[in-house]
Amino acid sequence: MHPAIIFRILGILLMVFSIALIPPILISLIYQDSALGAFISALGITFATGALCWFPVRHRRQELRTRDGFVVTVLFWLVLAISGSLPLMLADNPGLSFTDAFFESLSGWTTTGATVITGIDDLPHSILFYRQLLQWLGGMGIIVLAVAILPMLGIGGMQLYRAETPGPMKDNKLTPRITETAKTLWYIYLALTIACGIGFYIAGMNAFDAICHAFSTVAIGGFSTHDASIGYFDSGPIESVAIFFMIISAFNFALHFYAWRFRSIKHYFADAEVKTLLIVLVLVGLVTFVTLVTSKSYSPDEALRFGLFELVSIATTTGFATADFSLWPVFLPFLLFFLAFMGGCAGSTGGGLKVIRVLLIYKQGSRELKRLIHPNAIIPIRVGGRPIDDRVVEAVWGFFSVYLILYLIMTILLLATGLDFVTAFSAVGACMNNLGPGLGDVAAHYGEITDFAKWVLSFAMLLGRLEIFTLLVLFTPTFWRQ
Repeated sequence: MHPAIIFRILGILLMVFSIALIPPILISLIYQDSALGAFISALGITFATGALCWFPVRHRRQELRTRDGFVVTVLFWLVLAISGSLPLMLADNPGLSFTDAFFESLSGWTTTGATVITGIDDLPHSILFYRQLLQWLGGMGIIVLAVAILPMLGIGGMQLYRAETPGPMKDNKLTPRITETAKTLWYIYLALTIACGIGFYIAGMNAFDAICHAFSTVAIGGFSTHDASIGYFDSGPIESVAIFFMIISAFNFALHFYAWRFRSIKHYFADAEVKTLLIVLVLVGLVTFVTLVTSKSYSPDEALRFGLFELVSIATTTGFATADFSLWPVFLPFLLFFLAFMGGCAGSTGGGLKVIRVLLIYKQGSRELKRLIHPNAIIPIRVGGRPIDDRVVEAVWGFFSVYLILYLIMTILLLATGLDFVTAFSAVGACMNNLGPGLGDVAAHYGEITDFAKWVLSFAMLLGRLEIFTLLVLFTPTFWRQ
């Protein structure tokens, strides 16, 4: 391991992030709000800390090993979450404690969207913009992490997707160099954000809200500038724009790259992950619509509008709201909540297990049923017409097993703090799947739970975003042996 190189990278990272504090400072000057001093102080502290990490090792040049890559990847999120919490602590409004500020910052960076803040409408404009900016920057980091970094470390949903499944990106790098890959993904991400912002503005949002919600929509984050989220606007056109970009952002960004390069969209409909996601949305959408109508919760028009929006928002792990789905009748809240466990496609800003893993788990279960009837048959698992190596299926089951074990442990820890089962179970699921809103006492916000519970859920957010093994490997003795 090379500590000097790690410090050099983290120092550069902090200095670069300090530049991202300039836009909130400009917003504070424009709106003349009370958070100006907090952002200036945070910029100075962040840049100085980065410089202190970078300066002593600035001339060190060594190639990062895989072990260094794991450490840098985990520290990337932790260091940015800590530095990102500074304005939220230093500003008089919201004036959060360190635990709350870290939770809010990490929730932004991981695009979880779980918040401890109430009275969002009364926050300074610069703080509102900053929360959305954290999610947008985090979303870009997630794309680069999922498409470029984790496959290099030998893990992640894209490792399965690119190496083992058919499609236009099979066995191909997006571009020859990781820097070029990151740059290309950045352009695509920025283009989607601009298009989304324009769509929101045309649909009726003011410029500030349009920009802020474009940030969190494309990042599949779910933070909003209003307590009522998207429901504040009570606008069908705005909800339609959000639905479109939530779905698009839940697709694999490698597919967006292919569409941009070859000026074609045919590959979307040939992709197994995309088809699975769309089929699930249609089927669950029908169930949601029928249930809301037959239970007389809404008129048919309202059931279609509110049901579709909440379905897409929860299924893609965005977490926007136009209605309180936790109060919907019978099984609907749990149906939608469990849908978030699948999440978005590999290589997207969405959370959850990822569609490709759920698809492989389903196909493996189907194969076992066939083997009961034909025990001697050789039945390959196919995705898109091509067979999948059994080692890949075993890796998916290993991931799923560890996921469930950790889920149960963290749920028990939250139950130990005095939370009821529905609240504890859904809070862990919402944070581990990077969804945001849960059920029970965390349906609206996480401000009332204990600090210990918030740290447990912060760990859950990080686990979910780093695809579990990236973080867990640091806790193994083997990792630290020379």
